[in-house]
Amino acid sequence: MGSRRYFATTSKGLEDVLAGEIRALGGKTVGTSTGGVPFSGDAALGYRANLWLRTANRVLLHLSDFPAPTPATLYEGAKAIPWPDFFPVRKTIAVDATVRDSGITHSHFAAQKAKDAVVDRFREGSGSRPNVDPLSPEIRINVRIVGDACTVSLDLSGESLNRRGYRGDPGEASLRETLAAGMVLLTGWDGGTPLLDPTCGAGTIPIEAALVATNTAPGLRRETFAFQHLSDYDPPLWESLVAEAKETALPSAPARIEGSDLSPGAIRNARRNAGRAGVSKVVAFADRDIRELSPSGPPGIILCNPPYGVRIRSGPEAESFYRAMGEAFKKRCAGWTAYVLSGNPDASRHIGLKASRKIPLMNGPIDCRLLRYELY
Repeated sequence: MGSRRYFATTSKGLEDVLAGEIRALGGKTVGTSTGGVPFSGDAALGYRANLWLRTANRVLLHLSDFPAPTPATLYEGAKAIPWPDFFPVRKTIAVDATVRDSGITHSHFAAQKAKDAVVDRFREGSGSRPNVDPLSPEIRINVRIVGDACTVSLDLSGESLNRRGYRGDPGEASLRETLAAGMVLLTGWDGGTPLLDPTCGAGTIPIEAALVATNTAPGLRRETFAFQHLSDYDPPLWESLVAEAKETALPSAPARIEGSDLSPGAIRNARRNAGRAGVSKVVAFADRDIRELSPSGPPGIILCNPPYGVRIRSGPEAESFYRAMGEAFKKRCAGWTAYVLSGNPDASRHIGLKASRKIPLMNGPIDCRLLRYELY
C-alpha cells in the first residue's frame, strides 16, 4: 500500500477545520485550497477518511494530471489512464467535470469527451465497455480543468458524505450535516461543557454534536461507499476499521446536549433523526419558544442556525424573532458563549449584541457569517 494522493472537498470556510481532521487521521502533505484539502497517505487512509471525516463532502483519489488545452488532448490524456486496472467493465460509471478559464468552455462537453476516452480504453482492451448511469453510478469519475491543466480523480465516496443515513426527510429546510459538524468544531467545543441549540429544526446541530462528543464515526451508518466497487477494495481492512470505530464509540456524552424549537412537528422529526443516528439517549429535545430560553446548570455553548428566508419571512417577523433571541441571550444566558449562523445581516442586527468574531461560511448558495457573542 504505497502513498496515494487524495483531495477532500468541503464547504467554503471549513477548509482549515477539514485539514485539522485529516492531520488527526494521519494524513501527510496536508494543504488547503478553496473548497477542499489535498493530502496523501495509504489506501487505509482513504477508507478512514470516508468513515471519520465530519466536514468533508467527498474524498477523491488522484489518478492523473496532464495538459488539456483542446478536446483532443483531454481525450488522449484521459484514455492514457489504465482504467481496467481500477474497476471491472461490469461497473456502471458517470463522469463529472468542472472547467474554469479553459479553452474547453462547457463542463458537459468535457465530461462527454472523458467518458468516451474511458469506454474506448475498455473496448479496445476487451471488446466490451462499461454502461453509463448518470443518476446512481457505481464508479464516479471526476474531471477538473483549470486553464490548460486537467486533473482526473476517482470519487471514493459515491453519495455525498453529508448523507449520514439519519435524516428522514432530505427535503427539509435544514443544514447539511457536514456544515453542522463544522460549526460544532469551529466553536472548539469538545463535549466537556453543555451545548444548546434553541432553534434546532430537524436536530442536525445537536445530533452532530452528539456524534462528536461520543467519538462516533459519522460514516458508520452509511450502507455503501464508492471505493467498495474498485478492483483493489480490501473487505477485511474495511471491516477492521469499522469494528475499530464501533469499539471506540462512547455510550454517553460528558455534558448535556439539548435542542429546542417552537414547532412540535420539528421536535418529533428531530427525535426520530436522533434515534436513527443512535444518539437518542445523548440528546434531549423540547418544543419551546425562543422567548422561554433560560438554560440552567453550568454555562456552555449556544449554537444555532436561526430561521431566515425559508422558515421565517423577512421584515417585521424576522426582526421580532431576532430581537427576542437577543433579549433571551442578554437576560438569561449569562456566562454562555453564543454562536449564531446568519445569512441575513439585516435580521441579525436585531440581536442587539456586538459579535466578537464573524466567521465566513457558505450554507449552500447562501453567504453566511457564524457570529460569536460573549454573554457576560
